Amino acid sequence: MICYFNRIYIKNVGFSTADCAFPFLFIFTHAHTRWCSGGLIHGVTGCYLTPVTLTGMRGLSNYCLSCCVNSLLQTFSVTWEIAELLERWDVAGAKGDAHNVALHLKRVLEAMRGDLPQPAPHRDFLHCLDQNNFRLNVQHDADEVFLSILNFIHQQMDNKVLAGEIQDLYKISVETNLQCLKCNSIQTETSYMLSLPLYVKEDDNSLEGCMNSFFEHQELRGINSCFCAHCGTKNPSRQGVKLLSLPRILCMNLKRFRNSRGSTRKLDCRVSFPETFDFSQSLQHVFSGNFAQNECRYTLYAVVVHCGYAMFGHYTAYVRHRENKCWYYADDSHVQQTTWEEVQRTYGGRQSRTAYMLMYRRDSEEWRPRPELSG
Repeated sequence: MICYFNRIYIKNVGFSTADCAFPFLFIFTHAHTRWCSGGLIHGVTGCYLTPVTLTGMRGLSNYCLSCCVNSLLQTFSVTWEIAELLERWDVAGAKGDAHNVALHLKRVLEAMRGDLPQPAPHRDFLHCLDQNNFRLNVQHDADEVFLSILNFIHQQMDNKVLAGEIQDLYKISVETNLQCLKCNSIQTETSYMLSLPLYVKEDDNSLEGCMNSFFEHQELRGINSCFCAHCGTKNPSRQGVKLLSLPRILCMNLKRFRNSRGSTRKLDCRVSFPETFDFSQSLQHVFSGNFAQNECRYTLYAVVVHCGYAMFGHYTAYVRHRENKCWYYADDSHVQQTTWEEVQRTYGGRQSRTAYMLMYRRDSEEWRPRPELSG
């Protein structure tokens, strides 16, 4: 049996780990009488203390069905760019403490960086989300909560420059072309997304195939026909989407849930995804003519996993540590080191434990936040 303690006192021995500056791994073996740390412990053999090197990966207790938020917080904790931007935020003038999601996110991410074995405190953050209409004791969709947290940050931070930089980390800029099939006139609009919604087919899928499907041209007819300013009427149209720019953090949502006849079901079909991929090699045809980025290579660093059914399930996360580059599996308060092979088991196909959100980081020179401007 192996137990982690931050504080323990061994009776009749006079030894306490509270006197030490680091946590211990406490190991027990078979029950016999044995001397330990200069004292006699009855019923314990091979009892010894050894220091533990922790990695800053802390779990989060499941409080009022918080597994969805817990998994997202684990992804935010390894998105170190957000933590660095929030550290620069002077919260002295922050208003609406109980309702301010950005403020509570800053606090919980600071707590999650601590090298302590017990779960990080995060109930204030959960109650803050509850104040912002993401109720406790209710199961939520991870992608919806993720996008709402980013929007709350943008709305509630009083430092709008830093709020804009946080949103820019995820901002996918796209160009939408709408061609009228009657007069062939083309309307062009630019917009952005914070997460790429990828349709999943009821068959074997690949991430590259899902992205190709998202960017391929679609014909809009019938009730989906669009208004043509040149003709002055709604006409059948052809719509195409091109990439204008890619963000530092590329988040993708695998749309596994289907609504039909008033009910929702989940698709557990296989969706394979690579640990690294390069847009310029496999998806260059989706770039707009104004696309000017040189570095398009990305590395996976977080996966949000859904296990179960559409109406009843559980969220966990796989996250990659910034320093040692190892993968960790976070299931609420339980965090353990794992492997890329285990992450690949979430492709789906035969089980309901499937990847739902993927987060990739662009490979480039070390990221630096913009310098603060004075005046």
